Amino acid sequence: MSEKNVSHTKWMKRAIFLASLGKNTTSPNPCVGAVILDKNGNLIAEGFHFKAGMPHAEAMAFGNLKKDASGGSMYVNLEPCCHHGQTPPCVDKVISSGIKDIYISIKDPDKRVSGRGIRLLKEAGIEVHLGLCKKESLELNKSFIHKNITKKAFGVLKWAMSIDGRIGLKNGKSKWITNEKSRLLVHSFREEFDAIIIGGNTLRQDNPFLTTRGSKIPEPLRVVFTKSLDLPSKANLWDCDKAKTIVIYDSSTADESYLARIPKCVEVEKVSSDNPELISKILAKRGCNKVLWECGPRLATAAIQSNCIQETITFIAPKILGGENSMNPFGDFEFEEMNEIIKLSDSQVSLIGSDICVKSSFEN
Repeated sequence: MSEKNVSHTKWMKRAIFLASLGKNTTSPNPCVGAVILDKNGNLIAEGFHFKAGMPHAEAMAFGNLKKDASGGSMYVNLEPCCHHGQTPPCVDKVISSGIKDIYISIKDPDKRVSGRGIRLLKEAGIEVHLGLCKKESLELNKSFIHKNITKKAFGVLKWAMSIDGRIGLKNGKSKWITNEKSRLLVHSFREEFDAIIIGGNTLRQDNPFLTTRGSKIPEPLRVVFTKSLDLPSKANLWDCDKAKTIVIYDSSTADESYLARIPKCVEVEKVSSDNPELISKILAKRGCNKVLWECGPRLATAAIQSNCIQETITFIAPKILGGENSMNPFGDFEFEEMNEIIKLSDSQVSLIGSDICVKSSFEN
């Protein structure tokens, strides 16, 4: 790689790093970082997008300029926006700045932007270089990209199980399979998500809080999906001072007389069937880029079958629960041949005390 290309890669990686500083706060927007060099190649400004409604990365960078950017270069990991939202179009700022070259890692998948921002920059006489550090930029904004393409939230399924593949005893008891370090790690994992989803049975059995324990403000939206609406009148999720909660129910099977049990502070929405895809689409419309499924076997199985899950996080404890009727992570997928099974890839394995944590992706 030439010295010049090394320099371009260096500055794009700096832009990607800056973008990552907004990783848990930008939804429904993407993570974006920007770096500006003067005509002599010296760093004169940088910025990143922190939160929807706040300045975009390019705008922050221009606001931080140490000197005139005319004839200089910009590095940004995502195509600059060209539409009016909560903030003005970034393309206009780039054009008016007198910048000569712009290095863009990937196109914006948002139909309001995709390719239009690049075209406007080219029409203004700016040299556009596309594709630098593409792999890293796609990884950083994979949930934003997935949501814009599929209109569904990017889903991660998390479960904890014993070394013999059980998530609970046959009577439903499961506290605690994993160690305390693993449970604390789950709280920190939740910071990455805009919403956490469970089923009605998980609410009845575990009465969870589904929070980061205060490490993210506001906390992720807590979502309960129920077919029956037969939910407890008292539950930790009904405390809306800790976090917002929404109950989504299947109107084709639920007994709506149970709605009286749900506190007024809890939002309620009905859907036409028990297809988890409906939940994923609702959450995407609400601005959720990435959601965590912490549900039981039936809902987990249905979520996978409806392509709502893109990644998994599995905690494995060195314990044996045994029993043919003990709880499994999934129901029956009804596979008959080994070539039908679900394959995972890109697995990352780490030790959490005596537990094992495995992060994997679904093969495309």
